[in-house]
Amino acid sequence: MKRLILFNLFIFMLVSDLAIGQYDDYLGAGHADGITVTSSSDFGEATSEKTITGDGMDADLMETSRFLSQATFGANRALIEEVTEMSFDSWIDAQIAETPTFTTPMLESIWDEIFNAYVAAGEDPDDIFGPYSVHWNYTWWQVNMTNNDLLRQRVAFALSEILVVSINSDLRDRAEALTYYYDLLIDGAFGNYLDLLQNVTLSVPMGYYLSHLNNPKAIPEENIHPDENYAREIMQLFSIGLYELNPDGTQVLDGNGDPIPTYDNDDIKELAKVFTGLGPGAVAEWVDWTNDPYFGLGFWGAEATVPMIMYQDWHEPGTKELIGGVTIPAGQNGMDDIEQTVEHLFNHNNVGPFLSKHLIKRLIKSNPTPAYVARISNVFDNNGNGVRGDLAAVVKAILLDPEARDCSWVLEEENSKLREPLVRYLHLSRALPTDSPLNRYWNNTFNFLDATKQGPLASPTVFNFFPPNHQPVGDIADEGLVGPEYKLHNTSTSVGWINSVNNWVVWDGLMYSWEDEDVLGETSVSLNTFDLEELAEEPEMLINELDILFTHGQLTDDMRTIIRDSLIPFEWGDYNYDRARMALYLLLISADYNVGK
Repeated sequence: MKRLILFNLFIFMLVSDLAIGQYDDYLGAGHADGITVTSSSDFGEATSEKTITGDGMDADLMETSRFLSQATFGANRALIEEVTEMSFDSWIDAQIAETPTFTTPMLESIWDEIFNAYVAAGEDPDDIFGPYSVHWNYTWWQVNMTNNDLLRQRVAFALSEILVVSINSDLRDRAEALTYYYDLLIDGAFGNYLDLLQNVTLSVPMGYYLSHLNNPKAIPEENIHPDENYAREIMQLFSIGLYELNPDGTQVLDGNGDPIPTYDNDDIKELAKVFTGLGPGAVAEWVDWTNDPYFGLGFWGAEATVPMIMYQDWHEPGTKELIGGVTIPAGQNGMDDIEQTVEHLFNHNNVGPFLSKHLIKRLIKSNPTPAYVARISNVFDNNGNGVRGDLAAVVKAILLDPEARDCSWVLEEENSKLREPLVRYLHLSRALPTDSPLNRYWNNTFNFLDATKQGPLASPTVFNFFPPNHQPVGDIADEGLVGPEYKLHNTSTSVGWINSVNNWVVWDGLMYSWEDEDVLGETSVSLNTFDLEELAEEPEMLINELDILFTHGQLTDDMRTIIRDSLIPFEWGDYNYDRARMALYLLLISADYNVGK
């Protein structure tokens, strides 16, 4: 059995002319002039001279791979090599300038193809329901398997876990509402957070989900009062949080050492008055009883892709007393009330540290230091050109911060996070070639949602799949740390992940649609491991490649040994196929892959 040259019996070095290369410090890593190296065997790219020249070192690839695991949903070998030749700074700038890939045009294309195919096959058009949540899932996967705006899509997903709407509502039956909302996040990912917060506030999907669509003014004699739902969540979840914060994200304490609430129930009631009078801006195309929108036209009658408008007669009159002693004056247009209120919340001192910490947790690590949060919060407050809320500057600062990039931080145990199941799944799907006969990635994702409790826009509540300060019982909680994603990790979902990996790697079922293949052709997607199989003759090379793609140079010696020992028995038939699949399976269910650092 062959072994890598570093493990051969011995290496002969023949020095032809020492005068050509006199080295007083060290030998190797490029100090190789005049030195010829031979070994008992070479294998592929592993050649004897690389033991001296250093050409075979993968440190740069590993660091790039780790960076891309934070900045994208996952990278294949070609992208890792491409970005290795660039500075991370320049790659981020190029990604910010990349044309956005919006989900609405993709949904329209997919739905047209599906609808027309079933009609051509003899289906009654009136019996074909959609587009609904399964078509949203097709769209999300198709976009994220074929796009070039990798960083933008990763940030949009992070924002979708902060500014939450969910298919666990009637939104599930209106995919166009889901894509419209998600496109707001895609468009706003590198814009200003004030604009994003305003757009989200006025969107029909959010208005329906948090019930300020058709939210009326108070009519005491009829026991009608403004709905308080959005007023509460825009403060608690979207802007200022529950407690006053220092710029570094730590809580401000009063004289008794207790945290200071940012608002109370009276503040919620006052703010609820602001978000009254908003109703549909247009009528859905299937509505046949009116051509004009009106206040009270419900979610099913409203056009979900047009922002809500103000119906002044239904807006709460009078002044509104906001937190911080700010008064919204009486008598002005209701839309002015809303815009001024959202801007007031946006300018609160909490927003910088609150949002910065959330984004760091979603992209980099679960327990950022206060110094890290403070550095990013400062960028939120001022991007260097006097602009507050510049998300492009914030994201760039998060990714390039020493706490995200420096090797010394990788050695710290708290410098880690449990990777989200959906991110792991998409990482695998992007890192390796796939067989998709019609270039479709129409993944219904519902089996995966059942197994791991995560899917795109499928949070169980407005509080996301996991609270940001969740502390799993055990060492993490004992150390005073948090592990938000562990809320999804339990005896059921951990087995669900293993079973999912087995389905992808062993049974070759990476993605499935719900469509009739007799009508639409092949829609299933499988992994192509041919490149890995070519390396499997030498297990160490296969393991090294998987380390580059998935664990970024952090694969432990223990896990390497487990994988290596598991591959050796495969020696008959198409054993390189079996080796590649076994190695991939073991790595994907390992702690080394599931916990990123």
